[in-house]
Amino acid sequence: MEYVVSITRDVTPIMREKKRLSNARNRYKSIIEHNLDAIFILDSNGVIKESNIAGCQLTGYQKSQMVNSAIYELFHSSIKQEIEEALIKASNGIPSTLEHCMLNTVTGKDKITSIKAVPIVVEEKFDGCYIIIKDNTVSFEQNEMIHYMALHDQLTGIWNRKALDEHLPLFVQSMEESERELSVLYLDLDRFKFVNDTLGLTGGDRVLKNIAQRLATLTDEDCLLYRQGGDEFIFLLKNSSLEDTKKKAMEVLSLFQQSFMMEGQEFYISPSMGISRYPADGYDGNTLIQKAAQALFQVKEKGRAHYRFYQTHMESSFPNYMIMESHLRKAIEKDELSIHYQPQINLSTGNVDSFEALIRWNNRKFGFVSPGQFIPLAEETGLIHGIGEWVLENVCLQLRDWRRKGNKDVRIAINISPKQFQQEQLADMIREYLYKYAIPAECLEIEITEGAMQDTQQTLTLLKKLKELGVFISVDDFGTGYSSLNYLKRFPIDILKIDQSFVREIGSSQKDSAITTTIIHLAHSLGMEVIAEGVEKEGQVHFLKEANCQKAQGFYFSKPKVPEELEHYVYA
Repeated sequence: MEYVVSITRDVTPIMREKKRLSNARNRYKSIIEHNLDAIFILDSNGVIKESNIAGCQLTGYQKSQMVNSAIYELFHSSIKQEIEEALIKASNGIPSTLEHCMLNTVTGKDKITSIKAVPIVVEEKFDGCYIIIKDNTVSFEQNEMIHYMALHDQLTGIWNRKALDEHLPLFVQSMEESERELSVLYLDLDRFKFVNDTLGLTGGDRVLKNIAQRLATLTDEDCLLYRQGGDEFIFLLKNSSLEDTKKKAMEVLSLFQQSFMMEGQEFYISPSMGISRYPADGYDGNTLIQKAAQALFQVKEKGRAHYRFYQTHMESSFPNYMIMESHLRKAIEKDELSIHYQPQINLSTGNVDSFEALIRWNNRKFGFVSPGQFIPLAEETGLIHGIGEWVLENVCLQLRDWRRKGNKDVRIAINISPKQFQQEQLADMIREYLYKYAIPAECLEIEITEGAMQDTQQTLTLLKKLKELGVFISVDDFGTGYSSLNYLKRFPIDILKIDQSFVREIGSSQKDSAITTTIIHLAHSLGMEVIAEGVEKEGQVHFLKEANCQKAQGFYFSKPKVPEELEHYVYA
């Protein structure tokens, strides 16, 4: 008799587990394949076995061209060792990240990336690793451009005052350590106002560029050139003896013996120079610049077109700013301050729905004093707080006046200096005046400069308070300081204002045109409005429209005016 033995086993749980694992594997594969970052799967020897779509797009290679190649072959040879060390860490179960890795692409154009190596562990054994590559090229280039702009004068391309403030203390320290000398040569152009009056500001700027180019021919490793502002320049002469400094000053004078040609007109411009020496005249940068300025003043007083070294007797003859401070303290009570308003034009419609408030000081002794002169003095003496509150209240009064007349609501931007921005009660003061004069918060815009955003946490706290009020927040003169892109992302900023130094050269300077376009695109990508300052020509307007800049202001549209001259803009 034959028997059949039948053994039955329920494999349903096994099949379910296989199906679960298959589904998980497919989901995981889909996540990798469609990830926006490039992902490569390596075997235990660091050889590429798989790449997702983003990996092919980033490198430009087809998957078949990369498979079975070592991962480091995709990168610049200089980081081969770092990649190998990251793979060794991964083999020990330790993930790691590498920054600023130069990736080679099929086009030959390198890309700046970050690499993350993540170990693959199967049944508690190392089985390869994932390499996740993030393309940081655009953000790196934007940060580099912003950093470059922060330290270079946008008109002339030479080092600016911020760079001087950073470099000079370092040079002084270096000279102290090496027991060598340093000279500060402070140069001011004589009667340059006549050039501006003859050629206009644009023509004057072209002359300044020409002058900077001439002066730059004297620079070398130990001789650096900076634009201090306006028509003032500074040379820092490292490792420079007294005779070396005299020789350099004479070389500067000789540069100006040749005339300047502009618009068919021939100009002769002379420089006056004051010189201070380290360590003879001071042990820190501020003192050296101040002493050089005092020597420069003596040259101006004694006939110009030459140079003088600082001497101690010059202290008593230097202008006393205490007199100006005394007058500034009484400016409000004597009704010497006023506010002019410059329209901001919507480039799509041509309409005006916002203005910038600009303070003016007409003093009985000094006449019209430039804000560039009295605002720094007000900040230094603490008078800026009272002046700032006066501006805020008068802007609110003006908005109330226009609203009572039945005019349309407009937005007015108020400049807040870095010193004002440090006031803890700033948001409360703004709230009180908005309430006092029944002004909607959206009618007020608070302008801050990049320099006001140094203390990240304090800035964030205050900006959040201002946003809770409902006012608009703008960054003025964007590009002339150094703002990390992270700051722009973190802070609740509504508007970026492009500095006029970029706008001025639109069309004639490829670099300034590119910078302007970059700022506009950057602002739009962050959901911000863009306003261009200092527009003076039709070509600039056309360029800004093409670049999708929302608003512009400048003499092409209107100079700053008193409220009585602006009624047609605000009429409902």
